[in-house]
Amino acid sequence: MFEKFKLEWFANIRGDLLAGIVVALALIPEAIAFSIIAGVDPKVGLYASFCIAVVIAFVGGRPGMISAATGAMALLMVTLVKEHGLEYLLAATLLTGVLQIIAGYLKLGSLMRFVSRSVVTGFVNALGILIFMAQLPELTNVTWHVYAMTAAGLGIIYLFPYLPVIGKSIPSPLVCIVVLTAIAMTMGLDIRTVGDMGELPDTLPIFLWPDVPLNLETLMIILPYSIGLAVVGLLESMMTATIVDDLTDTSSDKNRECKGQGVANIGAGLLGGMAGCAMIGQSIINVKSGGRGRLSSFAAGVYLLVMVVFLGEWLKLIPMAALVAVMIMVSIGTFAWGSIRDLKKHPLSTNIVMVATVVVVVATHNLAMGVFVGVLLSAVFFANKISRFMVVQSEASNGDKVYTVTGQVFFATADKFVDSFDFKDAADNVTIDLTHAHFWDISGVGALDKVVIKLRREGAEVTIKGMNAATQTVVDKFAIHDDPAAVEKMMAGH
Repeated sequence: MFEKFKLEWFANIRGDLLAGIVVALALIPEAIAFSIIAGVDPKVGLYASFCIAVVIAFVGGRPGMISAATGAMALLMVTLVKEHGLEYLLAATLLTGVLQIIAGYLKLGSLMRFVSRSVVTGFVNALGILIFMAQLPELTNVTWHVYAMTAAGLGIIYLFPYLPVIGKSIPSPLVCIVVLTAIAMTMGLDIRTVGDMGELPDTLPIFLWPDVPLNLETLMIILPYSIGLAVVGLLESMMTATIVDDLTDTSSDKNRECKGQGVANIGAGLLGGMAGCAMIGQSIINVKSGGRGRLSSFAAGVYLLVMVVFLGEWLKLIPMAALVAVMIMVSIGTFAWGSIRDLKKHPLSTNIVMVATVVVVVATHNLAMGVFVGVLLSAVFFANKISRFMVVQSEASNGDKVYTVTGQVFFATADKFVDSFDFKDAADNVTIDLTHAHFWDISGVGALDKVVIKLRREGAEVTIKGMNAATQTVVDKFAIHDDPAAVEKMMAGH
């Protein structure tokens, strides 16, 4: 136990502490921007980011993953804030946390098994595009200085690591932010800074209970928003955990992460913050800057609060161009460039799922919707593929007929199964051999009933043999062909 604690917290102290600074600096303008999207004061996003990052460091299931206020969550809050105000948003945040903890105990994190690799790739590519698109307002209708600064920032980010000795020891995004801030101050450039994004808070957050009436009416107002926030938050967190798993070649506890996100959101709501979840962009910045353990997330949250409250005057001077350069690096790093190359190699169905996920997420800015469409398409293609491998072969001799069924019998193959039998040429004795078949659902069992009843109606003696244990269980439970009363009822219904 102690060994695990040491490994997760103190195995990479220097890397985690340095990466935490970069993440905190990149979190500040994002938290402010997401607060503006949601229609609340910047401090709501900043307090939330501090609280969630610190709490998740202790209770999350994926070390090195950064959670804070996010754009996907902010988009879901707009109507609630507009119609009912901030207090109702804080109440919805608390309820979101409770729902996520319940999801963790119901082990819903395990549902990630049903999200195919092509959906994850599509999700990642869509996020890369969205992160890049989010930077475009900072790059439109601006002076050439902004373009020059952004280009210089990207140059520092990508070239600094090649410097001997210091290149690898200091995260290049941090160098980019410091150098560009110094240049902007020295040259007195008139470009947008963090200070132009909104007023930074100058006090520590305080514990407060949302000022809303505790009745059914309040619950009915916040419940739909809380369900949406909980679903999107968990989806984004589970996806990000999968991606960080890949980046670091380690595994994570998805169900613990669900509970951790819930605890972190309850903490955020009680400190006057909005709901948040894992951030793919910040998590990638963290990993690329050398962050690996829980300390990096904890440090990012603490640095964020210290910087905002005590170093606000300095932070206001950071040019947005420096942070845009960092976020462009994130979008480039997030996008799975190999997936474009793989379009030629992968089957058409895999490509359709990936592209559909990207298109839906980018078009709706709704990550949950994109993943839902991707998973649905994956299921349809999978069912179609499996259905092609179901065959029924027949052999007749001396008035006996044997039908050998091979493959999976379920809703997609039930009709094909029935059509494979010749009811007009029914032999005296018919054997249905299921040794190489597997019945999955009531549609498959219903098809078997239909075949047996029709053959018996034609005067054949029907024997079913070779059922495996799973098929036997589902047939014993749902089949009616050996129950005369049920057959009678079924016939009367036709």
